[in-house]
Amino acid sequence: MSTAIVENMTPRPGGSFGLACPRPVYAAAAVLLGSFIVGFDTRLFSVGLPDLRGAYGLSFDQGAWLNTFATAPQILIAPAVAWLAATFGVRRLLFWPSLTYAAISLAVPMVHTWELLVTLHVVRALLLGVFIPATIMIIFRNLPIGWWVPALAIYAFRLTFSLNTGPLLIGLYDAHLGWQWIYWQDMILAPIVGLLVRLGTPRERVDVELLRRADWGGMALLGTGWMLIYAALDQGNRLDWFESGLITCLMAGGAVLVVLFFLNELLVRAPWASHKVIAKRNVSLGILIIFAYTATSLSNSQLVPGFLMSVIGLRPEEIGWTVFVTSALPLLVTTPLAVLLLGRLDARLTMLIGFIAFAVAAKLGMGLTTLWAPWTFAPMMLLQSIGQGFTLLAAIVFILASSDPKQATAAAAYIQVVRLGGAETATTLMATFLVHREQLHSYLLGLNMPAGGANTHSALDRLAHAFAGSESSPEALVARGLSSLHAIVGQQANALAYIDGFQMAFCIALAGLVLVALLGRVPAGPLSPHPGRLPAAAPPAPAGGRTAATQFPAK
Repeated sequence: MSTAIVENMTPRPGGSFGLACPRPVYAAAAVLLGSFIVGFDTRLFSVGLPDLRGAYGLSFDQGAWLNTFATAPQILIAPAVAWLAATFGVRRLLFWPSLTYAAISLAVPMVHTWELLVTLHVVRALLLGVFIPATIMIIFRNLPIGWWVPALAIYAFRLTFSLNTGPLLIGLYDAHLGWQWIYWQDMILAPIVGLLVRLGTPRERVDVELLRRADWGGMALLGTGWMLIYAALDQGNRLDWFESGLITCLMAGGAVLVVLFFLNELLVRAPWASHKVIAKRNVSLGILIIFAYTATSLSNSQLVPGFLMSVIGLRPEEIGWTVFVTSALPLLVTTPLAVLLLGRLDARLTMLIGFIAFAVAAKLGMGLTTLWAPWTFAPMMLLQSIGQGFTLLAAIVFILASSDPKQATAAAAYIQVVRLGGAETATTLMATFLVHREQLHSYLLGLNMPAGGANTHSALDRLAHAFAGSESSPEALVARGLSSLHAIVGQQANALAYIDGFQMAFCIALAGLVLVALLGRVPAGPLSPHPGRLPAAAPPAPAGGRTAATQFPAK
């Protein structure tokens, strides 16, 4: 790791990294708003995709590819953002991209050609990939030590809050403002981020030494490799995985590039993201814990809305308020409570509480029936909000507290890969699992309904009798009864598949508990409990501003 990067991550008087922050309140506000833009944009696009297909006149395949083009490019640039911020400064990295992002968000609803629509979404995704990593850099380079955990709590809060608020906002936009506001909300918010960054972060010079020793090959290999894998995961279910030559090529090409990235980091003189950062026990286990969190939290963000919309047939606006009240609003309590606990208790205890809450919630979901309405999920979703508020924040704090500050940019790179690649992997695995379980249950239910069987004929007669008041021929009544019976079987098969999904979430939560039990204690530092034992501020830097000293006590 380059000494210059370490110097950029060195504390300054007042307990912050980099240059002293002139207005830390503005910097904290930029962290809050920037992270929320990413969360809401991604969630609203995924929930509102059917409406976008209708608005643009897209086929199902075009809509699926538009979703990939709007998300996959994020992972191309996100791992390198920490290095870019250390080299060019956070202000340069965020100010102009935020204005460009706002301009593109204004223009996208006015586009009518497929090629231009794809191009704008790709550029928009690249810019979107800058916000989250850059806001993390603001936390550690520009905020006092006492603000670190609360600011990281904002980072963790925005993910879960946006997931649980997406259906509500989509419903409000559709009913009152129009689908265009999926994009136009960023036209208003993104320039505010740029302004807050300009007011709250210092002007920094370009680090010529870092630029000269840049590991461009490593950045390109990791970002491109994971982007190809991400695209394959996003399209895998639709194209039947390795039955498709495209998916096979994307997966194989991405895997080869990632392997070449690790070889590059072993051979280059100044590796950008050395594999040694994830070789430590606590860090590698922490990354697995984040993946377990992502997978088990799908019981809230994917299974509940998916069941209500695909099985019960509700629209986003019909479930939005329920999800918001029972899952999003409680985060306003659980997240501050998690911050307080992390200041007094070991982060491992906070993660244990979170995974236990997830396990109990998933156990409740295993009692699902087709009679469940949105509010029936309320107890389960309240428990999930505890898991969401406690687990992710504690895992992030634990990983950062266990990391070597000399490998700060490497740790940031791998965190972004887990954030984007891990989330897509977990979502894809759950979607694939649901598809296969629904097919299995349809087959098993069909075995109990043999053609010509007495029970089958009795059910068809009752269903046909329900349509007897209509002016239809006997053959048409039988056909409608058969169609209704097929729909009932499909609904029950889907419900059973979602029960299996909750069972998988329960097992993953138990696996998360095992992973937490394997964690070791973190060394004392700014992110460990009882920070009052540490000095209030780092010693003054010598003239010239940058030093090679590190901020954490020796391990």
